[in-house]
Amino acid sequence: MSVSKINVNGVELEINLLDADVIERFEQLNKDISRKIQDPKAYEGKTTAEGMKFQCRCVEEYFDSLFGLGTSNRVFPKNNDLGIRMDAFAQVTALSGTIKTQINNIADKYNPQRAQNRAERRAAKKKKNKKNKKKNSGSNSNNNNNNGNKGKNNRSIIVILVISILLTFLFWRVFDRVSSGREEEVTYGQFIEMLDKGEVGSVKIYGSKIVFENNADDKLISKTKYTATRISDDSLAEKLRQAKTKYGTEYEGVDESGSAMVGTIISYIVMIVAFYLLLSMIMKRSGGVGRANAKIYVEKKTGVTFADVAGEEEAKESLTEMVDFLHNPKKYLDIGAKLPKGALLVGPPGTGKTLLAKAVAGEANVPFFSMSGSSFVEMYVGVGASRVRDLFKQATQMAPCIIFIDEIDAIGRSRDSRHGGDSEREQTLNQLLAEMDGFDTSKGIVILAATNRPEVLDKALLRPGRFDRRVIVEKPDLKGRIDTLKVHSKNVKMDETVDLHELALATSGAVGADLANIINEGALAAVRDGRSLVSQQDLIGAVEVVFAGKEKKDRLLSKEEKQIVAYHEVGHALLAAIQKHTEPIQRITIVPRTMGSLGYVWQVPEEEKYLESKKELEAELITLLGGRAAEELKFDSVTTGASNDIEKATKTARAMITMYGMSDKFGMVQLESIEGQYLDRNLALQCSDETATKIDKEIRDMLRDSYNKAKRLLSAHMTALDSIASFLIEHETITGKEFMSILAQVEPQR
Repeated sequence: MSVSKINVNGVELEINLLDADVIERFEQLNKDISRKIQDPKAYEGKTTAEGMKFQCRCVEEYFDSLFGLGTSNRVFPKNNDLGIRMDAFAQVTALSGTIKTQINNIADKYNPQRAQNRAERRAAKKKKNKKNKKKNSGSNSNNNNNNGNKGKNNRSIIVILVISILLTFLFWRVFDRVSSGREEEVTYGQFIEMLDKGEVGSVKIYGSKIVFENNADDKLISKTKYTATRISDDSLAEKLRQAKTKYGTEYEGVDESGSAMVGTIISYIVMIVAFYLLLSMIMKRSGGVGRANAKIYVEKKTGVTFADVAGEEEAKESLTEMVDFLHNPKKYLDIGAKLPKGALLVGPPGTGKTLLAKAVAGEANVPFFSMSGSSFVEMYVGVGASRVRDLFKQATQMAPCIIFIDEIDAIGRSRDSRHGGDSEREQTLNQLLAEMDGFDTSKGIVILAATNRPEVLDKALLRPGRFDRRVIVEKPDLKGRIDTLKVHSKNVKMDETVDLHELALATSGAVGADLANIINEGALAAVRDGRSLVSQQDLIGAVEVVFAGKEKKDRLLSKEEKQIVAYHEVGHALLAAIQKHTEPIQRITIVPRTMGSLGYVWQVPEEEKYLESKKELEAELITLLGGRAAEELKFDSVTTGASNDIEKATKTARAMITMYGMSDKFGMVQLESIEGQYLDRNLALQCSDETATKIDKEIRDMLRDSYNKAKRLLSAHMTALDSIASFLIEHETITGKEFMSILAQVEPQR
């Protein structure tokens, strides 16, 4: 049959397998598309989506060139689905096997012995297969029950095999082009002349041609091959023998009956097997194609209940209703109430969002599916969506249960075509939205998700019917910190000096993860000192380690630097002590820390505060600039040590002007807004460039006034500054009580 018909996506295409011109064009096109797709320069400056579109165009050009202009419009849909196009490409390239069959048939026609040998091999193979089939018949009957399970894996195997074949084809084409090198045709006379001169290195004699190499070509690969048309010459054999004896020229006759083809086939098989094994390992490591690799905690194996979560009473209250529904769904269904499909846990890192989700599962006593948002994202198109489907399928089978997706912003980002977008991530998000719409809440499937970037999530994900509730998991207040410290310290042996209330006051702004770390660091410090009980001093030292870093014992300051740092830190402390509306001093140190500070002043509030007045912020500005002011007054010079103070003071002044409405010049106008309130809290100006310039001038004026006030206050208390600085230089670290005692001795009138 000379004409082969192939059905591609419902369209019947034809190719004449006995037309040499068609076959030549077919092979050339295969080479061209391989070279074009594998060219790294084609992908420079392109996104992943743009690269996939480029591959789609290449396949379309291939079909138009092979089957006629306009074929791609008939075969492929108008979208840019690379999978459909690659499947069609593989289907067409499979014709190479049919072409080889046609060539074999022609060869058999003119070489009966070859056909007989091939028939004998087929008969032997058939007999062997029949024997193996009879041997395995018993085992096959036992395996029939497992076919359902194997069916799920067959698709994965087929996908891996197809990819392996395509990669093998592309790789072999490139390798063949590189290894074969350049070919140059010469006349038979030129070949004989080069042979006589000893320029011929090795010779292969075929039926109609002679292929040889120049022994002067010292390249290991990509050697130039010379070909000459073979003519009838009785003296050729003798000339080759003389050249072998004289020049070491090697020669051999090559059988064209099929040995070369067999070698090529074996090479292809080896390459396919290698790629198959490689891709299998990759797929296995990534959880398999389309299979959700969620961690499943059955029953109470999460090991967490609401008793293990402290400091988040409001969040626990919001989730208690979901737990009750999973326990007693009937009382809600009888009255016509529906369980919220999902709850989104929002808050800063370390506040216990994941812990809360596990506590819900532990309280409800149901299976708990835990998966990170990044686990859905893969390099293979469509895998993320497939994993979403598989996750919900597993959950439906084990309902009632809880699905928890951590860091959902990895797949739930807003779909924005202005910046190109990510087709794989968007497909995954669309599938998640579809699954959340499709399942029945009466089955008892609850979806929980956590993020610290709610502002980037797609609006379709946040609407009622998807994530009905937003549970805020904030930083704990004073009571919350005390309760959290109690939870984390319940298994830690402590002495009678431990005061968790004082420790909670000293850790204002800390999250649950910080508090757990402080307790652990305190216990480690007790072990290092050889004690069996943790003291309050261990815990206070742990607070310093967590927030300031460990002491750098190997960093020795010079005498001059030590004086500068001491006066700098005492300047801060003294202004905090002599001003109203400031927080009391806990500790002053000039011991360098691993987080970069050469010293610091630690202030602890007497009570929890939720608001700050304008006077308190102004006093804070003066205190922050007190270190630089003390340096200038004492040494008539300034250093780089105040860089962090200036940064904090600038931020405070800017916030007073642009957000708090504490500027007489601008009044109560919001000139900046917060972006990413739970992470880096970036500020975005909402004013004209002219107004921004005026804001900068107002900040400079406010900081200059605060600095001048700091210098005036310190000038009036230079005696106290010198006395406390000298004591600090000698002892390196002083407590708040020691500081206030020295200040009272020097200035008893205060």
